[in-house]
Amino acid sequence: MVEEPVNILRKYWQFDSFRPMQSEIISSVLGGKDTLALLPTGGGKSICFQVPAMCQEGLCLVVSPLIALMKDQVENLRKLKISAEALHSGMKYQEIDRILDNCVYGNVKLLYLSPERLKTEIVRVRVRQMKVNLVAVDEAHCISQWGYDFRPSYLEIANIRELLPGTPVLALTATATKRVAGDIQEKLLFPTSNIFQESFKRPNLAFVVFHEENKMGKMLDIIQKVAGSAIVYASNRKMTKDVARFLIQHKISADYYHAGLTSEQRSTKQDSWLSGKTRVIACTNAFGMGIDKPNVRTVVHMQLPESLEAYFQEAGRAGRDGKKSFAVLLYGASDEKTLQRHFELAFPELQEIRQVYRALGSYFQLATGAGEGQSFDFDMPEFCRNFKLDPLKTYSCLKVLEQDGWIFSTGNLNQPSSFTVLISREKLYDYQLKNPQLDLIIKTLLRVSEGAFHHYTSINENSIARFLNIPVNRILAVLNLLKKENIIDYQPARDKPQIFFTKERVDAGNLDLDTKLYEFRKERHRERMQQAVAYAKTTTCRSMQLLAYFGEKSTPCGICDVCLSRGEPGLKTEDYERYRTKIMELLKREPLTEKQLLESFGSNRRSTILKVLAYMLDERQVVKKDDKLHIEY
Repeated sequence: MVEEPVNILRKYWQFDSFRPMQSEIISSVLGGKDTLALLPTGGGKSICFQVPAMCQEGLCLVVSPLIALMKDQVENLRKLKISAEALHSGMKYQEIDRILDNCVYGNVKLLYLSPERLKTEIVRVRVRQMKVNLVAVDEAHCISQWGYDFRPSYLEIANIRELLPGTPVLALTATATKRVAGDIQEKLLFPTSNIFQESFKRPNLAFVVFHEENKMGKMLDIIQKVAGSAIVYASNRKMTKDVARFLIQHKISADYYHAGLTSEQRSTKQDSWLSGKTRVIACTNAFGMGIDKPNVRTVVHMQLPESLEAYFQEAGRAGRDGKKSFAVLLYGASDEKTLQRHFELAFPELQEIRQVYRALGSYFQLATGAGEGQSFDFDMPEFCRNFKLDPLKTYSCLKVLEQDGWIFSTGNLNQPSSFTVLISREKLYDYQLKNPQLDLIIKTLLRVSEGAFHHYTSINENSIARFLNIPVNRILAVLNLLKKENIIDYQPARDKPQIFFTKERVDAGNLDLDTKLYEFRKERHRERMQQAVAYAKTTTCRSMQLLAYFGEKSTPCGICDVCLSRGEPGLKTEDYERYRTKIMELLKREPLTEKQLLESFGSNRRSTILKVLAYMLDERQVVKKDDKLHIEY
């Protein structure tokens, strides 16, 4: 080991100590053990692989499905003077080749890449030449068909192990049931189970459900009563605008955010909210990944979520600073019907999927047998217009094709312009002497783009033009000239989504979809939907129900709407467990009436025993038959 983990933490992150579980997870991977880390949203997962990467010689491969998160983490690491790179779908061959060269011969410490890139031949060949000290698999629940966000490309991650024998794997997720946790370890070929799990319990976060038809009015009431920063999740882009407009009309600082905005718009809105200038952000689920804002006091969901995993992750963005916060779900009479409609849309007929696949081939002018490993800009509205397709059904068909491993969609890529210098400093200096008319622009490019000799760095052509007080067209002309003369490699900004073909195009009639897997996913989706409905209707402590879903036993929280409606504070864990155990012992001997059970305890404990019993009945640990209490086996 080059340096102690805590010294690395102080040196780069200026923290004196690790958060719960981080130190144990880091020790495990430094000991060469395959490790599964289950940490809640905001639990500091990235530190668990970034610190070990810096402790040892070599680099860490980080597999992630989230391009925006990859780019953010690479940017943040570079600010800390840590060399990091990212490979994802949509990048040009020359850019990929240069990054991989830096990983083999340079001092890159972390290489982020999508699972689709990991399986390409160019990456596999270079990985063999790298000194890899750790493979980190972020959002590891994506590997499990039992999970809520299954991605087939994740199943191929384990193939990298044959290229890196002896290199430990660290899998990380914030949302995994017991079944998913077992599946993750099996699919990543862990020799033995090795799980580190921090409790998902959030004692400062009050989970609340309001059965409400006037959702806008109730949402406004909540925002007005609870001071501080807030997130309002809406189910579609139009509603984000409606929510923001409604709040602004009532003198509350608000804005909206969704994936259809340009990169610049999204960045501006996000920064305004992070800084506190905007108090409330109304958004789709495109917002929140990788954003660390500790002082969010309220998260409101305007509709019933499609899964408890997604809900728990989004709701968990409230109260990361440990102060009292609220996660509120607004549930209306029509929500179940809406959820059912979404379910039907999410699972189109096979002939509809084949129709969309055939249209993709025509749209990109791909011959049968071509396309594997290629990516293309994709204009969804234009595509649907050209082929007279319904946008919602088309979106669902694309998701099925992605889940079945035929394509990969980046969503809105929003990739800024970038460049890297292809020649040495000395040769560039000679070029500037020979081309004095370009000298000022080249100097400015280098000044605003630290590290351009080593990796691709993002630039804003408009900002450079304003700084130099010259037309932006002049900047673009110089960048393209420098690219043409092989002085730099310049990649203009891309704001459109991309479709990446993971397999060669086949005739749509021969599109081999795994119907068994399709039906399996459909049934799992239905189950998750039913769990979400049950959460909204439960008479059990909200926190207990959420934690039980993830396989964690807990006691009544005392602060959710269900607990408060019973008029009593939460029980201490040790008290709850002590009385629960005693009740179970008594009922194992024989069934008892409620009166007989209470007589077994002192009269001063009556209210406490009744509360414990109420939760045991809710959880069906105990059932009532013929006026007597029985253990449910």
